Amino acid sequence: MRTVKGAARNKSKRRLFKKVKGYRGGRGNMFRTAKETLVRAGVFAFRDRRNRKREFRKLWIIRINAAVRERGLRYSEFIHGLDKAGIGLDRKSLSEMAIADPAGFDSVVEKVKAALAA
Repeated sequence: MRTVKGAARNKSKRRLFKKVKGYRGGRGNMFRTAKETLVRAGVFAFRDRRNRKREFRKLWIIRINAAVRERGLRYSEFIHGLDKAGIGLDRKSLSEMAIADPAGFDSVVEKVKAALAA
């Protein structure tokens, strides 16, 4: 008996068209174009999941640098001082602290200055 891929192919196409719903022009309703677009979208998504992490780290560093310069240090000195003082806060929490809790951030900066002076 000859086997055909009818049901499986239709299911596969349905799944693909569901993913590309809302894409512009033929990208949303032509099978081959939709498939190519979906592959490309996956590549961008994979790449940008990593880029997002980079961008956030850059943002945190910029925020910390701005906050630390107001208090008379440079970013690199501050990070070195954190290490010397044995303070294990990450950049995300430090940037949040600089915005939401300036008094707490001031105390961290004072500890860092003391560690740098010693």
